[in-house]
Formats: sequence, structure tokens, C-alpha cells
Amino acid sequence: MAVPKRRVSKTRAAKRRTHYKITLSMPVKDSDGTWKMPHRMNKFTGSYKN
Repeated sequence: MAVPKRRVSKTRAAKRRTHYKITLSMPVKDSDGTWKMPHRMNKFTGSYKN
């Protein structure tokens, strides 16, 4: 069984985890021409879907 010989430092562990990033979704153009984030209601018209 493979066991690390030395403890992995906090910095090295953090460097390995830097690639797990949250990607933000892009805004979409609604039917009335305003932009909104997907799966959110339109703030101007108050509609969710159509």
C-alpha cells in the first residue's frame, strides 16, 4: 500500500486544488430583449418562463 513518506504542506495541497473552479453561467437574452441569468426570473417583467 502506498503511503506518503512526508506530510504534504498546506501550500502544495492548495496549489493542487486551484484547478477546481466554479464556472459562472452566461446571461441569456429574454423574449422581451432584456438580459438575465439562466433559471432566474426577469427583474423587469417579473416573468420566469415566457
